[in-house]
Amino acid sequence: MIPWRESWTNYGKFFGKKSAFVSLEWFPIFANYRRDGYDFDARWDDELANIRSKKIMDCFEDQDELIGLELKRRAGFGKGGEKNFNGILTDLQMQTYLVTKDFRRKVNKRGGEYGMPVCVYSKPEDLWGYDMVSSNYKEEPAESREKIFEHLSHSYPFASEAQMKRLLK
Repeated sequence: MIPWRESWTNYGKFFGKKSAFVSLEWFPIFANYRRDGYDFDARWDDELANIRSKKIMDCFEDQDELIGLELKRRAGFGKGGEKNFNGILTDLQMQTYLVTKDFRRKVNKRGGEYGMPVCVYSKPEDLWGYDMVSSNYKEEPAESREKIFEHLSHSYPFASEAQMKRLLK
């Protein structure tokens, strides 16, 4: 098991499309702000999500987790298919619809591991349950944003307001 899983933190592209950790305590606040009150299906129904995002999220209907390369193949990205898999995946992480569950090495036909570890993605609801992830939905997204901004301001007092706003975009 990866070390941060034991301390219940989430790893993903959460700030300025860069990788970072968000604690489980802060994740519902972050999800409320980034999702702006929308679960993915509601975002799709209101035509706020694109078809490539939908293709990726649909892969999790019958799977709790998927390795990045398998997700890419199942969602129809790659040669002759959809484009910008990494960009769409980053957007879904920024919106907190997907998180990195683990890193695993690929397995060859004989069952041996090889190569560098690759990301295993999951919906946060599959990891911690819908109730935990949506526990801050009662709050206005702007209020959640302000909580995050205050927390980051205290944690990084040397950062300017403009830098903080860029991170939270």
